[in-house]
Amino acid sequence: MTVGPAAPELDRRGVGLGVAAHVVWGLFPAFWPLLDPAGPVEVLAHRIVWTMVLMASVLTLLGGWGALRALSGLGWLTVAAAAMVITVNWGVFIYGVAIERVVDIALGYYMSPLISVLLAVLVLRERPNRAQVVALGIAALAVVVISVGSGSPPWLGLILAVSFGVYGLLKKKVALPSTASLTGEGLVVGPIALAFVVHLQVTGQGTFTSLGGFHAAMMVLAGPVTALPLLLYGAAARLIPLTTLGTLMYLTPTMQFLWGVLVNGEDMPLSRWLGFVLVWIALAVLTVDLVRATRVRPGRELQPVPEPEAR
Repeated sequence: MTVGPAAPELDRRGVGLGVAAHVVWGLFPAFWPLLDPAGPVEVLAHRIVWTMVLMASVLTLLGGWGALRALSGLGWLTVAAAAMVITVNWGVFIYGVAIERVVDIALGYYMSPLISVLLAVLVLRERPNRAQVVALGIAALAVVVISVGSGSPPWLGLILAVSFGVYGLLKKKVALPSTASLTGEGLVVGPIALAFVVHLQVTGQGTFTSLGGFHAAMMVLAGPVTALPLLLYGAAARLIPLTTLGTLMYLTPTMQFLWGVLVNGEDMPLSRWLGFVLVWIALAVLTVDLVRATRVRPGRELQPVPEPEAR
């Protein structure tokens, strides 16, 4: 009887770091309401500013500015495009939390892997395999079911999924470490966000200095809250394989879904339940296909894990 190679033992520390990253992301719907009564646009501006400040400090400590200085003009254009796209993603997320549409947010992040496959087919001209075609078909049916049931497409979730997918596509075009990449994006949109924050304060429309120390601290904390899961994810990515990390990613939208349903009490009619079930089936098909494609074979090493993406 021939015995196949033993599966590599998972690094428990890596799994723990990966779980921690996705749990923090999953708790985002609980954090942004702490910044009330600041409006979504003001919250977004502060998130961008304080993330830029923090990441610039981290990059300085790591001595990583050389990667940005060596970036070509085309590279900076790509970084700028990524910055604009992730700004839209962050803004829609914060807006969705503000109007208590967290279930739609969860739908968007459940659909992100499927959108990534679709973008690979449409933009990169990759040929999908049978499982990917089936998964995309089921996901499309899910959107139709939810749209018919609610009277309109789930725009908020679709914008989140597409913007995050496009962001990942742009990130692959620039060979930058995640820390340098996020810092570069901050340098593109950070000055605009800072100018907006200053305008709000000068005109008396801002809340940063008018609601006490706790509120100001929460606004500043938006930067570390954004960076923490990225750092945890980056550490996990170096310790565990892609299949494990890819499976852990479903923790985030699952926590968001449960928050929307159980905490916010958001409406879940039958059509929406059916749509989510179809999305979950599509993700199961895609995940099984990923596991099979990246299975470790004799004489082969584990597939490399990509750099973390901003959320």
